[in-house]
Amino acid sequence: MKLSRAHGATQDGRVMVERSDRMWSTGEGNGKPLQYSCLENPMNSMKRQNDRILKEKLPRSVGTQYATGDQWRNNSRKNEGTEPKQKEYPAVDVTGDRSKVRYCKEQYCIGTWNVRSMNQGKLEVVKQEMARMNVDILGISELKWTEMGEFNSDDHYIYYCGQESLKRNGVAITVNKRVRNAVLGCNLKNDRMISVRFQGKPFNISVIQVYAPTSNAEEAERFYEDLQDLLELTLKKDVLFIIGDWNAKVGSQEIPGVTGKFGLGIRNEAGQRLIEFCQENALVITNTLFQQRKRRLYTWTSPDGQHRNQTDYILCSQRWRSSIQSAKTRPGADCGSDHELFIAKFRLKLRKVGKTTTPFRYDLNQIPYDYTVEVRNRFKGLDLIDRVPDELWNEVRDSVQETVIKTIPMAKKCKKAKWLSGEALQIAVKRREAKSKGEKERYKHLNAELQRIA
Repeated sequence: MKLSRAHGATQDGRVMVERSDRMWSTGEGNGKPLQYSCLENPMNSMKRQNDRILKEKLPRSVGTQYATGDQWRNNSRKNEGTEPKQKEYPAVDVTGDRSKVRYCKEQYCIGTWNVRSMNQGKLEVVKQEMARMNVDILGISELKWTEMGEFNSDDHYIYYCGQESLKRNGVAITVNKRVRNAVLGCNLKNDRMISVRFQGKPFNISVIQVYAPTSNAEEAERFYEDLQDLLELTLKKDVLFIIGDWNAKVGSQEIPGVTGKFGLGIRNEAGQRLIEFCQENALVITNTLFQQRKRRLYTWTSPDGQHRNQTDYILCSQRWRSSIQSAKTRPGADCGSDHELFIAKFRLKLRKVGKTTTPFRYDLNQIPYDYTVEVRNRFKGLDLIDRVPDELWNEVRDSVQETVIKTIPMAKKCKKAKWLSGEALQIAVKRREAKSKGEKERYKHLNAELQRIA
């Protein structure tokens, strides 16, 4: 008996569903495959069953291949003329659509950044860095805006929440046009936390951005109580990300299920409280999952450059830990803050962004006299006696609309004036270059010049 090279079969007889640097899990969820990637081994029960298959040397049935990475040993010559007794074992159909085995093909990037206040000029710089670093969802800490709301800014949409009058704290979530249409809604909790929910497939995705207090124990406990209340409003089946500046150090010691082996520094009291919160809510700290150079681990640098800490974190549901592809800081990004941009790349499925149709806009400042004449003539020809009100209304509406299309010109598109001039944006680029080269004096000079122009 020879093995044909169908989907997943190799020359040496190795049988697999998908062979690359990772395996893909069909997961669970009402009996249907999940559309998320998985780096972990299959379930132990399935592995034991497949091991039994290999030991008994059962031939595969037509149109199926067993989902194992072990080599199939062909002993057909030894058993020539005999037909082994077959047993019923689970098998994976690989003759059909490959999308049934491997769904997830889209990678997204989520990030968090403490910007240390953000005026309108800095907003342009942050959006520019988002585009340059290919960040789809960015959580912002220490916004220092008043009130709360949402607005569109070029190709980005910003949800923000601050205090009523004081420019303190403040958080925001900025999304680009790639994920904008997947937004289901937002919850503007307070000046320290905000959440946005995205439509995913098969499960939706909830992102919470936080800015934790620094040292006050009472204020910190109130922060975690508010955060727990916000979590209670999040559906349990949602894929959950909690991102932001936690003002805590979790350290390098591994905590099973919460942190990996690649943390940074020594854990402090605030870090211990964060770990307890993760244990209570089945969350994992992505910063500690991947081995990186220290430059890619620390998220804050002291003004004199002598001290570096890891205080900004991206937390993810333990159930979806395998969807995280990488997590690291991007020191090359710059917005004039002493914090680094921290990003994580993940593979999940969001709703496709459809094309939006722009409504027609007429130039109401240039209504010609022809419009008045045309409408008057059409109204004179209307029969107003013994008419059904709805029919009369439809006729009047159609007459006005046809006259508008015929006589009033369309409004010309005008580009919105940017908050930062081209000169200011050039200075921002030079400032970023000075940061990457470690030219502190030049960086300070360019930063002061940018603040003056902006």
